[in-house]
Amino acid sequence: MEAAVKEEISVEDEAVDKNIFRDCNKIAFYRRQKQWLSKKSTYQALLDSVTTDEDSTRFQIINEASKVPLLAEIYGIEGNIFRLKINEETPLKPRFEVPDVLTSKPSTVRLISCSGDTGSLILADGKGDLKCHITANPFKVDLVSEEEVVISINSLGQLYFEHLQILHKQRAAKENEEETSVDTSQENQEDLGLWEEKFGKFVDIKANGPSSIGLDFSLHGFEHLYGIPQHAESHQLKNTGDGDAYRLYNLDVYGYQIYDKMGIYGSVPYLLAHKLGRTIGIFWLNASETLVEINTEPAVEYTLTQMGPVAAKQKVRSRTHVHWMSESGIIDVFLLTGPTPSDVFKQYSHLTGTQAMPPLFSLGYHQCRWNYEDEQDVKAVDAGFDEHDIPYDAMWLDIEHTEGKRYFTWDKNRFPKPKRMQELLRSKKRKLVVISDPHIKIDPDYSVYVKAKDQGFFVKNQEGEDFEGVCWPGLSSYLDFTNPKVREWYSSLFAFPVYQGSTDILFLWNDMNEPSVFRGPEQTMQKNAIHHGNWEHRELHNIYGFYHQMATAEGLIKRSKGKERPFVLTRSFFAGSQKYGAVWTGDNTAEWSNLKISIPMLLTLSITGICFCGGKMSPLRLETLISLCASFIQSGFIGNPETELLVRWYQAGAYQPFFRGHATMNTKRREPWLFGEEHTRLIREAIRERYGLLPYWYSLFYHAHVASQPVMRPLWVEFPDELKTFDMEDEYMLGSALLVHPVTEPKATTVDVFLPGSNEVWYDYKTFAHWEGGCTVKIPVALDTIPVFQRGGSVIPIKTTVGKSTGWMTESSYGLRVALSTKGSSVGELYLDDGHSFQYLHQKQFLHRKFSFCSSVLINSSADQRGRYPSKCVVEKILVLGFRKEPSSVTTHSSDGKDQPVAFTYCAKTSTLSLEKLSLNIATDWEVRII
Repeated sequence: MEAAVKEEISVEDEAVDKNIFRDCNKIAFYRRQKQWLSKKSTYQALLDSVTTDEDSTRFQIINEASKVPLLAEIYGIEGNIFRLKINEETPLKPRFEVPDVLTSKPSTVRLISCSGDTGSLILADGKGDLKCHITANPFKVDLVSEEEVVISINSLGQLYFEHLQILHKQRAAKENEEETSVDTSQENQEDLGLWEEKFGKFVDIKANGPSSIGLDFSLHGFEHLYGIPQHAESHQLKNTGDGDAYRLYNLDVYGYQIYDKMGIYGSVPYLLAHKLGRTIGIFWLNASETLVEINTEPAVEYTLTQMGPVAAKQKVRSRTHVHWMSESGIIDVFLLTGPTPSDVFKQYSHLTGTQAMPPLFSLGYHQCRWNYEDEQDVKAVDAGFDEHDIPYDAMWLDIEHTEGKRYFTWDKNRFPKPKRMQELLRSKKRKLVVISDPHIKIDPDYSVYVKAKDQGFFVKNQEGEDFEGVCWPGLSSYLDFTNPKVREWYSSLFAFPVYQGSTDILFLWNDMNEPSVFRGPEQTMQKNAIHHGNWEHRELHNIYGFYHQMATAEGLIKRSKGKERPFVLTRSFFAGSQKYGAVWTGDNTAEWSNLKISIPMLLTLSITGICFCGGKMSPLRLETLISLCASFIQSGFIGNPETELLVRWYQAGAYQPFFRGHATMNTKRREPWLFGEEHTRLIREAIRERYGLLPYWYSLFYHAHVASQPVMRPLWVEFPDELKTFDMEDEYMLGSALLVHPVTEPKATTVDVFLPGSNEVWYDYKTFAHWEGGCTVKIPVALDTIPVFQRGGSVIPIKTTVGKSTGWMTESSYGLRVALSTKGSSVGELYLDDGHSFQYLHQKQFLHRKFSFCSSVLINSSADQRGRYPSKCVVEKILVLGFRKEPSSVTTHSSDGKDQPVAFTYCAKTSTLSLEKLSLNIATDWEVRII
């Protein structure tokens, strides 16, 4: 191993020690807010200052101690959304407001002022369904629906706003004492981190002084909250105590601890709350470091008074308090009022966009390693998949494929003919994915570095020089993706004449973009680094990776002159990242607990808009800690438990949106066929099950793209009125039709599966055994078992044959799995297009078909008459589950009026009817009649 690589690994080794990351009590703005709030200083709204226009209602807010005015703005937004903005009325200079995340300026609805007493103001939307009740003193906002308070803002008086100050420390300290009511005496200055904040050997110099904000929200009747990824935590958010807030701060945390609230790779400052009859959301649009405290007060019942012989009881509703705190910026919050989960998903996507429609190949299996050694290695691995009859779609190359970790280059010795290598993959209808990180090696002979430096495209330090930090190439500078000109230039680097050796089957993987800076504070960039517009890094830290992925996706689109969909995987993300590609959960470790936690982590990402998400499907991937974990790596190839874990991870990954295997350098190879014939068979079966379901996966992603519906769904989303589902996270729904319960315990022989819905029926996907819903079933499992159940009332499209990759399956036949409901009916859909271009959008070149089964007739009809796609594929097989009696005959009826008899088999034991050797064109209307 090269000395430089050894040094890099030793730098990363430190990241395992959580002591290099801060907990809440080591964060100065958290300590300041907690100290100030203990004094109970309150704000009041000056309702005599109210002004109203077409877009918003504005009024001043004053703190009783500082007397410095804030400006509050309330907006009504189409789709039952309210927006509250609070800023300084006259700041010394503009405060940072997050750009580019919102898809466009939200369409507003005029709020009508209703009657209120002298101390309050009531605003209503045009329909009058929702009202904002603003109380003047102390300042509070109640969001009322059908005369019931749903959300209260500042009911706990935790509004907090530090005003920008002049750049003179002594004067600023004096003003801060007056304006924030915080003790800023000399001995307390350092502890509160007003102008300098120390952590370890690092000192954060704050040119503008303290500038943090905070606000509380009380959610009435809600006890179940979800969201605010990314944390290796349970799906349902937990109560926090002092110093135990959820942290949103993008960090490169190798081998992150599970069941921990520390921030890791991405941040989406958005949470959902659900109760019987209502779902709501809170989207806190702020890209600086953010902390979220949660405290639930359960419902209580107490004796109100004595009325004769019977004690009158009064029940106090449960409520949950959510306290948001950010280091800087303004308060800009959106309240999504639902009332259903589906409504909240649409409301959030209306603001931040829907999941990008992925190219079909990206839903297949991806094979990655740090690093495949050379072109011969790639060729051998590719051939191994064919030899062992295992489908895959994309080969991945990590940093070692470059010349000295200079991105957009190729190692001349290992990869001398990259185009030839890609043409080999193209001949197999496969793709190549390579890595591109945001750090650029400082090298006067590296053209990317030279051009970026000449144009001033790097993040700057406080002295105005290019910021320099250590990452994989050694000393590096970091591209300032917040600058539109930098993004435009970076996008141009993907053009074929510029990126020598690239072809149109090459796609991208963005890593280390938190940004990761070895030896930096908490392994990241100093907060006082300077970005485009003279904004400090502290203002926009959490959005840096978002811009990196944006620029990469735009580069791939430009490369094809706007014709082809990009595929970009990113490790760091923010709200709205779903518009640009996929996300993965980062550097997990080879433990059963990490397999188990991947499910709630992915569910949380899914409900917060990022549907295209996944973990690492090789749990034995140790990306950087080679020396520390060497003994564990060895045991992973000897003992049965480790191989069992690998198989279980593949099985779980086959039913997760993004499906990739990965491994690190200097470990034994772990391609799927290297674990013995039996384990190879099990991995092959799991991957082939994924490919058989690709029509269903693709249709789900289409619904995520156009209708904001998550692909991977917690049970409460599909069963919002079933209390037992509210805290379940070991099983989930894929769309509305499949329930998946991965095996996440070693040596398991049974799993307890809850099948929701008292009026539902569920069918084992393999055995066709069925159960009524609303109960827990003990399912026997062997190592070849993946507990998957099809919901009665659904029709799932599948492929009847599996090819070497998705490209080989374009013209292969379809099958339909019809699972009957308790009423003997079913519905389902299929979405189909060319799988790679934007023609579905620009030219309406798609098919959207609807399948419905009722009164023993299965009908294929158009679900969207706008679509036109010339598919010659046929439905070859139909399986009907839950058909209670053997039919006397089955016929097909086509749109041309012709009837044809159909051969069938019926199994009374499993109540299944099987129709085969059909030839029903998927694109035309037809019926199957069962008599």
